[in-house]
Amino acid sequence: MAEQILLDESGVMVTSSRFIVPGETYAMSGVTSVKTLKHSPSIKVPLILIAIGVIAGVAGKEAIIGGIFLIAGIAWWILQKPKYTVVLSSASGEVEALTSKDSNFISRVVEALNETIVARE
Repeated sequence: MAEQILLDESGVMVTSSRFIVPGETYAMSGVTSVKTLKHSPSIKVPLILIAIGVIAGVAGKEAIIGGIFLIAGIAWWILQKPKYTVVLSSASGEVEALTSKDSNFISRVVEALNETIVARE
């Protein structure tokens, strides 16, 4: 049976026998399952900036600097995006094979990988 390409996008390729990401190729014959992990960004730094902004603003003398810190902290918090990771499971364990901030792209990759696993059975 000829190797079929199920997905070829952004440097990532899923075929009926391989999963190719930049710098790595995984044989699909050993993959037993695929899942997606969501890594939420840390909010520590934005919260620290917001706290500094509030404290400086309340102090009165540094209200402009406090406002800058407050706005920077809020903007940082809002602009952060989670990262999504494709995790391949095999008899030898799990490996995080691909990470992206684009959840739709990761969903398409996982769907193609699952199609490969199902077609093999």
